[in-house]
Amino acid sequence: MTESVIDHSALRRSWPEEGHTRVPAWVYSDESIYRRELDTFFSGSTWNFVGLECELPTTGSYKRSWIGERQVIVVRDADGINVIENRCAHRGAAVCWKNSGTAKELVCPYHQWSYNLKGELEGVPFRRGVHGEGGMPADFDQKKLGLRRLRVAVRNGLIWASFSRDVPDFADYCGPELLTRIDRLFPGKPLRLVGQTRQSIPSNWKLYFENTRDPYHATLLHTFFITFGLFSASAKHHTGPTGESGRHLANYSVTAGKKVIEETSEMKRFDENLTLEDTDTVRHRDEFGDRQNSGLQVFPSVFIQQHFNSLAVRQIVPRGVNKMEVIWNFIGYEDDDEDMRQLRLKQSNLVGPAGFVSADDGEVLKQVQTTVKGYPDSVGFLEMGGRDVEQQDTTATEAAIRAFYKFYRREMGL
Repeated sequence: MTESVIDHSALRRSWPEEGHTRVPAWVYSDESIYRRELDTFFSGSTWNFVGLECELPTTGSYKRSWIGERQVIVVRDADGINVIENRCAHRGAAVCWKNSGTAKELVCPYHQWSYNLKGELEGVPFRRGVHGEGGMPADFDQKKLGLRRLRVAVRNGLIWASFSRDVPDFADYCGPELLTRIDRLFPGKPLRLVGQTRQSIPSNWKLYFENTRDPYHATLLHTFFITFGLFSASAKHHTGPTGESGRHLANYSVTAGKKVIEETSEMKRFDENLTLEDTDTVRHRDEFGDRQNSGLQVFPSVFIQQHFNSLAVRQIVPRGVNKMEVIWNFIGYEDDDEDMRQLRLKQSNLVGPAGFVSADDGEVLKQVQTTVKGYPDSVGFLEMGGRDVEQQDTTATEAAIRAFYKFYRREMGL
């Protein structure tokens, strides 16, 4: 018999003495670290985005979603929204195989155990055997064998779920600052799903989380952003963690338009002569009355974006230590006029797998993952904007990434 080999490499490693201004490359490629992250964060005392109420319009509407690597079923019954594990209580088979649909009950394809929309077991084929033979024992109690139900929070059309019974209420989990920013985008008006795309990126999930905390790269990597004025180094830009933990993030900036400033000479991709035939992609209807763009992180599973009139909830799904998926949910409001409906459709092309902007991120993160995996003992340097973790009003900072790793080290015991 061959003994199994346990990788203790992460336990022998230590974080660089400079603390949260450095990130060791092994945190992106060590399998034991990744498994601990799934338990600590996604399956731990956190709230995870799982869907939109508008995706479940009627009783029996359901969708399959993910929390880390675990599948869950989000389903509406007569009493509201339920989130239950997509794992049969019998042998562990997935009960729901489709991404969405409607059903009166949930039936496992393997042995056809059936559950109601709350996940309660209601039917077991051959429970009493066949012709008096076999069947379940006399003390079999189907009330003890339902699908595990998660805690659910529904706020202004967004559905959140948690495996933890001890996680704070969703409002307390977010804190007042982040909650105010979320409610700005989702004030309680009925939502509509404009569209959905899925993107597989061969990188560790934390690299994507870092990327959405990094305003420094946005005016350098993203040619479309800087060329057509969606994002400017000269614009008033707020970035940083919300609350004291460093867990969540609020980024927002005032739309400045295309400008040639002293700093544009440092932007190799900036070309002031490029123009667009169709300017709707960069036309901003100021629907919130503040001329702001916004990017919010609710740790660990979601990035909420507002680029001009493109609203999207990006669900982050780890698929392994070296792979992740982003599910882009593009959103509008039911009361959008026809001009706004068309504007949101066109501006959805800014982001997503082949977006004018986001295609850059997918390719860069792929290359970064290849490098950090090949050099696991190398160290990332995070001192743009200083060494602290406080909120800053500039794009030339990595404070929000430092704040994340201060939080990450504490939670992971590193």
